[in-house]
Amino acid sequence: QMQLVENGGGSVQTGGSLKLSCAVTGRTTCTDRLGWYRQAPGKEREFVAALPGFWCSGATVYADSVRDRFTISRAHAENILYLQMTILKPADTAIYYCHIGGPSAYWGRGTQVTVSS
Repeated sequence: QMQLVENGGGSVQTGGSLKLSCAVTGRTTCTDRLGWYRQAPGKEREFVAALPGFWCSGATVYADSVRDRFTISRAHAENILYLQMTILKPADTAIYYCHIGGPSAYWGRGTQVTVSS
């Protein structure tokens, strides 16, 4: 059974940085993609970034709104997915969810990120 647990959320001021992590329990394959989504109050959940599964190759993709500010990465041996967020804006305030997409989809419970002006 796949389990995803996020950590690293918090409150920062505009221009600050945070690094989220997602510990993945369970085996992934190269048909899976690891990613981050977010959901702001009153809005739909939206894509943030994604890359290939652990030990796999392929493209890294970012939403236009976060490109050049956020960096997604993974630690293969530890099965951890990261999201480094810099130059944070109030518009980045949301619950951030770790996601595995492939033959099956899995979600973490989310971690709150709040950016104040």
